[in-house]
Amino acid sequence: MNSSSELFTTSSYASLISITPEVRGQLVDILNQTLATTVDLKTQVKQAQWNVTGINSYHLYELFDEIGTELELYIDLLAERVTTLGGLAIGTVRTAGRQTILPEYPLHIIESKDHVVSLAERLAIYGTMLWENIDRTSVLGDSDTAYLYAEISLVIDKRLWFLDALIMKSNLEINHQVGCRN
Repeated sequence: MNSSSELFTTSSYASLISITPEVRGQLVDILNQTLATTVDLKTQVKQAQWNVTGINSYHLYELFDEIGTELELYIDLLAERVTTLGGLAIGTVRTAGRQTILPEYPLHIIESKDHVVSLAERLAIYGTMLWENIDRTSVLGDSDTAYLYAEISLVIDKRLWFLDALIMKSNLEINHQVGCRN
């Protein structure tokens, strides 16, 4: 993690939760990393929603809006878990930009398929991080945080499945059009 991760563990308060302060500090760091990445992912989804064009743009606009709304809920749940553990939730956009694991969203795209592919790539990265954090928090003995990650992961996997299906449909339509020309 970046040097700003010290901010995460040193900004905590006493808690009577039966997890040692050292382990709580590790959990707060993991959760704040996820919080930052989730804030970044939400802004990237909004970027796609605002700029999507093409034949199915209205349906994609609605889908992207649903994903953004779900991410907003996860942002709150992650931040609440941080504070429950006695930590300080760090969720500003500036912090997210420094702490996220996601690549920058391509700002030049407008076509529906390009947005779907870009978001699918980011959801896949995010989903992998969630799976890793299920394991990490379980090993640290925090089943509640592992459960939170599992709940988020279930929805993200489903959304990724939707986006994958749209990509496959698009590829089939392109292959069909090429085949019809021959």
